[in-house]
This record gives sequence, structure tokens and C-alpha cells, in this order.
Amino acid sequence: MAYNDLREWINELHKAGELKRINIEVSTDLEMAEIADRAAKMGKGTAKAGGPALLFENVKGHPGARVLMNQFGSERRMRLALETDSLDAIADRIRLLLKPETPSSLMDKLKMLPKLAEVGSFFPKVISAKDAPCKQVILRGDQVDLNRIPILKTWPQDGGRFITLPCVITKDPHTGKRNVGMYRMQVYDGKTTGMHWQRQKVAAEHMRERLRATSEDAAAAVDLMAQTAGGTTAASSPESIPAASLNKIRGQRMEVAVAIGADPATTFSAIVPAPPDVEEYLIAGFLRQKPLELVKAETVDLEVPANAEYILEGYVELGELRTEGPFGDHTGFYTMQDDYPVFHVTCMTHRKDPVYTATIVGKPPMEDAWMGKAVERIFLPLMQLTLPEIRDVNLPPEGVFHNLMIVSIRKSYAGHARKVMNGIWAMGQAMFTKCIVVVDEDCDVQDVAEVVLRVTNNIDPERDIQFTLGPVDSLDHASRLPNYGSKMGIDATRKWAAEGFNRPWPPMLTMDSKVKAKVDAIWSKLGID
Repeated sequence: MAYNDLREWINELHKAGELKRINIEVSTDLEMAEIADRAAKMGKGTAKAGGPALLFENVKGHPGARVLMNQFGSERRMRLALETDSLDAIADRIRLLLKPETPSSLMDKLKMLPKLAEVGSFFPKVISAKDAPCKQVILRGDQVDLNRIPILKTWPQDGGRFITLPCVITKDPHTGKRNVGMYRMQVYDGKTTGMHWQRQKVAAEHMRERLRATSEDAAAAVDLMAQTAGGTTAASSPESIPAASLNKIRGQRMEVAVAIGADPATTFSAIVPAPPDVEEYLIAGFLRQKPLELVKAETVDLEVPANAEYILEGYVELGELRTEGPFGDHTGFYTMQDDYPVFHVTCMTHRKDPVYTATIVGKPPMEDAWMGKAVERIFLPLMQLTLPEIRDVNLPPEGVFHNLMIVSIRKSYAGHARKVMNGIWAMGQAMFTKCIVVVDEDCDVQDVAEVVLRVTNNIDPERDIQFTLGPVDSLDHASRLPNYGSKMGIDATRKWAAEGFNRPWPPMLTMDSKVKAKVDAIWSKLGID
């Protein structure tokens, strides 16, 4: 059965021997982060990599507060969180939904009905406020104070304390489609935070749609749309926009809600690359195999996870920006200061004795490495739906996911590897991938040593490396411009005559299968440990 809430998940972690309770007084100012970082790197490179989940029960300056960290910080815990013996098994369920067998008889059609009914059962359902644990305590107006929450500062040069594991909920102003994304939030004071909406993210697009609907001056709207999320440039700073146009937009608001401490599948769904028309709430239901319970927020027209520990409600004001950062990020470097929208908290609801959830990002491997690998395995079928020649992908944690993707393909024609590179760069959030390496299908992309062997032997650098320009991740500090730079593709596949390669291509070394079988049979008798 699905975990109904974070507390059931914590109990499961305890029963599975995956939870360490920490009763020594620890500060939210760097100390928790240092402990979590060390735990995340325990057993590095071994089957037991990841260290335990951590429940801090003696938080300095916050009597009675509890903070959960590193909850997803190992392969085993990711499987426990999603209640599966194998992440690939979830991928197989997705494949079945994407490509169901065509029924050839009435009996086959009848057999499909339970599968269709199962999908229908994943849709979220709205429950009454009186039944929603997240509304056990309701604070409005002057009662709202973010300083009551044990929010962490994770690295010494961070610009302040950051909410690092939020589910940020917005709504498309035209279609009404809800989005749940995970964007860090710098706490400015008791009632406001930054909202790190990189301009290519869905929530940023929701804000741009609100701007389009608000501004009568098309040129000013374009400028504002460019600068309202993901930093400013000289060409799109507020000073470059006519005062009259700014006045039309100021005071206009977009409603936002934030859930903290949801059940693990719901929190995980906030980071997945969802197809454009699929809500993360539905993905959470699919992962849980049980519909997610939602409840109407108190002060905004949004539905929020009913069993979350905390709900923050409020708005961003169109055109209002504030400096956010620096922030020690998953690249292993600080993301420097830039201007982002401001979230104003008008209402805060929470459970009695709430548990705050947080993560620390930094030099891999860390907790987010395991979350990213889960995304890689589970959503491979969606990549294959667009590019069916893909056999497998590997997003090494050291490549911080958007910097390196290794892809194996079934090569069928000249230039096929380059077609795959361009297809990936045209695919949603995969557009940020800085380096793509393409190998043949007989190469195990999860074996990085094998990949390095193929790449260094199979390429002529001048011929097989492709460069292109396009959007890059906002965290890329090396790009020539913010959000825009170059990307590289490496074709490490076997070269064909049709690609202008007319030399013989040598076979790779493999032992005779009969000899291997004979040695397998006598291996235990050889005394070679």
C-alpha cells in the first residue's frame, strides 16, 4: 500500500533499518548540512553507498521541531520510497501504458479493461478540509512567520537560509493545468522568499502567460517576460521598460502554493520531466498506485497535498524582482546572485508537531544523485517513445545530470548518432544537456570504464565531435551568456563507409564462448579467489 504521508514513510525507514535518529542538539546553520553531506558520501563507490536517512530531533532554537534529511539518499531507499523491487519495473509499467498490445479479439479487449480502470484510479481526488491533516493549524496575516520553521543554511557563502525540498504549485492561467515543480526558495524574512524559477521552467512560463494576459503593450510584455524569471540582462531590466507599462503590471498577482513534507512519491514527482499534458499529481498517483488526496487551499485557488506537513500559500507580484543567492548548488560550485520573483506568504497551514524536510546539494554523490538516477531509469520509456533507437542512457552523478548524458543506440544509417543528439537537445528539459556521448548498443552505458574505452578508441576528434549553440542550464557558470551557450555531441559509434570511413574497422576482443563455458565449469576448482 502507498504511504499516506511522510510519517508512514519515516516509520518504514525505521523498520527497514534505514533511519538514524539524532538527539544531540544540532544547528540549522551549516551543522545539519555538514552531517548530511558526510552521511550521503558514506560507502562511496560500494553497494552500500548513501549512508542512512537522518531525523534530527533536537534542533537548536526550535524546541520540539524535527528535520528529515537524506531520505532518498541510496538506491535501496529510492526503491523503498517508490515501493518497488526495481526501478526498471516502474519503467516497464510505463511502457505498457505507452504501447499497449492491440487487442485482436473480444477477450483481449475485455482483458484491457482492468488496465484502463487502473489508470483512471490514479487521478487525484479532493477531500474535505476537515479531513486534511495539513490544516490542523492555520495561520494567517501577522501570524505567518517563516522563522518558526527550521529552515537550513547549507553552505558558508549562501545568501541566507533556503527551502530546498519544496513542491511549488502553480496553475496555467489559460488551461487550468496544475504544475508541481521543485525550485529552491531563499528566505528573506518571515513572510517573503525568493522563487528560483529558471526561465525555461514551467512555473516561469505560467508567469509569462499571466504577463501576456495583463500587459496591453506587447513590446513591454516581451521585455518583462524575458526578465521575470531566471535573471535579468541589460536589455530586459526594469529600467528599460516604460513606466506606464510597468504601472499596468504592478499589483497584478499570480497565486502560488508550496507543500513541504509530502509523501515520498509526491515529493519525487516534483522533479520528474513530466510530459506537457500530464500533471505531476497524476504521476504521483501512478507511482503510488493510489490517488493522491488534495484539499483546497485556504487563501488561493489551488489544490494542495492534504497530508503534507506544511503548506505555504501566497502570490508573486508580476514585475517584482529581488536579488537571490549565492547558493551552493549540485554542480559543486556556488550559483551566483541574480534577480528572481518574490513569493509573498499570506497563509501557512501545518500539521501538529510538523516534520520539516530538507536536502543539501553539492559535490556528488549526494542525495539528489539517487533521485536523478531514479528519474533516468523510470523515464527512459518516454525518451524511447520519441527516439525508439535508444537502448539505454546513463546520467552520471558527476556530470550533475544536465552536463553529461551517455546514450547507446541501435545504429541503422549514416549520421544516426547525430540525429539522436539533435533529438535529445529538442526534448524538454534534456535541451540543457551540455555533452552527449553516443555509443553502439553493445556498449553497457552504465559501465563508465567501458564507455571511456569506446570513446577514446572510436573517435577521430575533428570528424566525430559536433558543436551547437542553444539554451543551457541557468546553473552553468561557464557558458558565454546566462542561459545560452554551446553544447557538444560525441559520436563514438562504429563508423560506416556511408559516413566516409573506408578503412577496415577492427573487431573488439572477445573470448571463444566454448572456452569461457569450460573455464566457468572449473573456476571454483582453480583456487583463485
